[in-house]
Amino acid sequence: MSLTARVPALAPFQVRSFRYQWPADLLASWAFEMEGVILGWFVLVSTGSVLALAVFGSLQFLGTLISPLFGMAGDRVGNRKVLCLMRATYLAVASALAALFLSGLAAPWSVFVLATIMGLVRPSDITLRNLLVGETMPSNYLMRAMGVSRTTADSARIVGALSGAGLVALLGSGMAYLGVCFFYAASLALTFNVGVRRLRVLGEEPAHASPLRALREGFAYVWSTPDMRAVMLLAFLVNLAAYPLIGSLLAYVAKDIYGLGQTGLGWLIACFAGGALTGSIAISTFGAVIRPARTTLVCAVLWFSLNLAFSWIEIPLLGQIVLFVSGFVQSFCMIPMAVLLLRVANPAFRGRVMGVRMLAVYGMAIGLLAAGPLVEHTGFAVTGTIFSLVGIVFTVVVGVCWRRHLWDVGADANAR
Repeated sequence: MSLTARVPALAPFQVRSFRYQWPADLLASWAFEMEGVILGWFVLVSTGSVLALAVFGSLQFLGTLISPLFGMAGDRVGNRKVLCLMRATYLAVASALAALFLSGLAAPWSVFVLATIMGLVRPSDITLRNLLVGETMPSNYLMRAMGVSRTTADSARIVGALSGAGLVALLGSGMAYLGVCFFYAASLALTFNVGVRRLRVLGEEPAHASPLRALREGFAYVWSTPDMRAVMLLAFLVNLAAYPLIGSLLAYVAKDIYGLGQTGLGWLIACFAGGALTGSIAISTFGAVIRPARTTLVCAVLWFSLNLAFSWIEIPLLGQIVLFVSGFVQSFCMIPMAVLLLRVANPAFRGRVMGVRMLAVYGMAIGLLAAGPLVEHTGFAVTGTIFSLVGIVFTVVVGVCWRRHLWDVGADANAR
């Protein structure tokens, strides 16, 4: 019996493109997380403001507003070409930041400017990753492949967070950023071997068609498909009310609530990522029995409930345990959501659908901008409680309103 037959999670690696894509995505994700720790801590220490930290975090998702354009570009010229251009941009911006840190000229304003450039491009990276998996992977491998693909981001939050904090403490921000540049360069080199030859899909708009018309058709297609519309609302909700509490605001929790340093922040991030990685591995192994829509709804409620508990915890060890469990549940919410969209979407609209899905990530920017001043005025516990209760209530509302499309066993969104 072959190794892939004995270990179901390895089955996607039978596809040549995936053997290149997985390490390319892994290296890019490591660089993302190292960057996040280095720059987030720099902003918090140099400004001393949690509001500035929240604004910096929101800039990382600015590009969600134009993510449908990246999806449309992938539909037209090929997802690999678009992803290569994006990762070349990461390398250029990281090189500029490394030069600033090494020369001692880094300042909050310059970091904000370069973070804005990165924020215009980087949010669509996950869109292009998913599209490449969707176009290269057989349907019976898709859930497993998405679980394995997600391990790149989850493991990166562990390795990237800890290595980013450790390298800064040991070598300084400039030398640590040289490591970020190396990861981006290696990721770009591997990405050139990813994907398949671009083929036009029956029903796809001509290459010379108006981009605005193509976008309108993409939005209309999503809005006219009930299960897609419901999933988009859920995606916006978790980004608005769940991710801000375990994203950029973890720097505030580490410094002002737990009294930890940069290494302590790395461990908090690593705990959530460790749970997410465990969840991704579980999905890659047992994905064939998962009903995507039902799993997404149930785990969204569980995730918000865990965030509510985390908001009131003041003991670092207990907080790390809750973060681990929260990360595990998060994987069972987000991965089935992505698989659902890839399976249900018409191939001619797949890029635009995933681009519209990335618009939901802008909910995180809105959530961070709302959470920053709220934390300063009411505290993290009250802010977390408000966000979590909003998430639970509206998840139930979506489940009830779209019960026939999301909960019924026979619904397309629950196909195994």
